Parts: sequence; C-alpha cells; structure tokens
Amino acid sequence: MMEVQIIDERLLKTLPLPQPAEGKKEERGRVCIIGGSREVPGAVFLAALGAMRAGAGKLQIVTVESRAGALAVAMPEALVIDLPETPAGGLQSEPVAFVASRWANTHALLVGPGMVEEQDCHEILKSLLDSSSEAVLVVDAGALPRITELGEGLRRYAGRVIITPHAGEMANLLSVDKELVEADPMAAASRLTDKFGVIVIMKGSKTVITAPDGIWRYEGGGVGLATSGSGDVLAGIVAGLAARGTKPVAAATWGVFLHGEAGAQLARTVGPLGFLAREIPNLIPKLMSETR
Repeated sequence: MMEVQIIDERLLKTLPLPQPAEGKKEERGRVCIIGGSREVPGAVFLAALGAMRAGAGKLQIVTVESRAGALAVAMPEALVIDLPETPAGGLQSEPVAFVASRWANTHALLVGPGMVEEQDCHEILKSLLDSSSEAVLVVDAGALPRITELGEGLRRYAGRVIITPHAGEMANLLSVDKELVEADPMAAASRLTDKFGVIVIMKGSKTVITAPDGIWRYEGGGVGLATSGSGDVLAGIVAGLAARGTKPVAAATWGVFLHGEAGAQLARTVGPLGFLAREIPNLIPKLMSETR
C-alpha cells in the first residue's frame, strides 16, 4: 500500500494552481456541465457555481429543455444548451451525442449532477468516453451507476477521469455492502483505481483520493457538508480547477480541500448544521488566494 499523504496547506503549496495572464478568460479554460432533469435542475446550477468560483473562464451547461430557460436566467454567465428529455424528465442520450461538437474544445467536462434515467445516463457517458476529446472528465451522481461496464473507455482515458462516489454509490459499483465501504473506504477506492486507472474522490467524513500514483486523505470539513447539493458543488469545483489547466490529481486534492475548508468556515460563522450548499462556492476564491 502506498503511503497516504494528508491534504493540507503544506501539501497544496507543492501543487500550485495555474495563474492565467491578466484579462484573458480563454486562458482560464472552458468547462461544460452535462446534467440536470425536470425534478432536479438545481444540481447543475450548484455545480456551475462551484466551477466558476474555482476560476474557470467559460461555462457551458447542457440540460433538459424544460429547465434550460430558468437555468440561463439563474446563471447568466453560462451558455445553456437545451436538449430533448425523456418522459421522466431526464436527458435523452441520442441528442447529446448528436450535438457533441458544441463542446468539442472544452478543457473539462462534468457529467452526472441531477441526472436521472440510468440507461440514458450510461449511453451519454459512453459517448463521452468514446470521443477523441482531450478534456478531463469528472463523473458524478447519475452518471456513476454503470461506469464499471465501460472499462475499455476508462482505461483509454486513464489519468483523466475523476469519479466522486459516496459510500452508497461505491458499494453499488463494487457490488458489496455499504458497511464494507465505510469500514475501509481507502481499499474500496483503490480497487477501482487499480482496475481502471481512474482518480477516485471517495467522499466521507474523511475523504480519500486514490490515483495510479498516490493516495491522499483530507481530515477536515465537518458534518455540515453532508447536505443536499454539497457533492454537486464539489464536482463543479474540481471541474473548474481542471478547466484552468490544473493537473487532474491536483484538481482533485485542491477541490476536496477548498470544499472542506469552506464547510469548516461556514460551520464557524453560520453553525455546524444548517448552512446551504449554495453558500459554499462564495468562499472558494478567498480560500484559493490564502492557500497558494
């Protein structure tokens, strides 16, 4: 087993974030978020806030047509692409593949927040892995359940795929009981990394990151981060950092740290419980500035 590195300010000072030239948003990278559904449109919004507060320069959102207008108003920084939805209100897979050229030049793709319809989610993820894109791919929530069926594509993308499961999702991926994952999250995450070459952010009270070249653990945060939408914000932060040109492992470690430290600050100022996921992104720019 590799030595576990603790994610703290000292570690992050060895992983400096890219600093773009002044005034050039193109140098801060493009991020595209694919997700949302009729009943859960807010997940994409929260991820978008995380990505932009992490410093991405340009934002695209791909979501269901019935909620695209509202998202465009709520997130005026985004170019919003509306696509047909299934009867249950999820994204249809075929139209996503058909318009993939719209985000061909993006630097980071996040897929999964707020998505429903497992088969369509699976086909959307498969089409992204089958593409020739050089983007970092962050896979979250609704795009995770059948990712282990896409081993060939994951290995082809090795080192550029970051997945963000919690214990329940990891248990499903490994076909084991949730209690086994909670008892040894590092071992669970390492199984997927060893098999597919993916970077795993294993979310929990002590979040673990496994990658082909190392293992990291973050010991901060707090129970308040276990709240609706928090994981969407984390996925967005990681994607935003990757869009800026941050190496995938560094994007994962920085993302986990910033998300956790924002939660710790909110616990002090708002209270240990009751702060909202939408409040997390506003603290990210200052935390980045103070840490680097």
